[in-house]
Amino acid sequence: MTRSAVVDAGPLVAVLDRRDAAHDWAVARLKELTPPLLVCEPVLTEAAHLLSRYPGHTDAMLALLSSGALKTAWAMDDDVEAVRTLMRKYADQPMSLADACVVRMAELFDDHAVFTLDSDFAVYRTSRNQPIALLAP
Repeated sequence: MTRSAVVDAGPLVAVLDRRDAAHDWAVARLKELTPPLLVCEPVLTEAAHLLSRYPGHTDAMLALLSSGALKTAWAMDDDVEAVRTLMRKYADQPMSLADACVVRMAELFDDHAVFTLDSDFAVYRTSRNQPIALLAP
């Protein structure tokens, strides 16, 4: 079954780094998804930081944006207060900025699953207290 997804940094890194323990799982799941995968800039920043130790990997991620396989589909400008509310609500996790943005995107793009390796997403809920549809190990 193919579907659309909001992508978190973990699977993005795993797909691009063959040494990542989740590489095979992430590549297999990626083949089930309908492009473009939606992403936000905090996720790209987090993934770029994690990939920066491997020459060429950040460029490969940017190539996914250039090709249209990834699409920056949301900017925080209009949703800063919603993101702040999420980060305060889940301060005990603690929730990263990228995670808060992905949860906000899951609220806005509710027909998309969240493609993640992060188990915290099983705890996070939308503003309507609904669980988030996940594509996770």
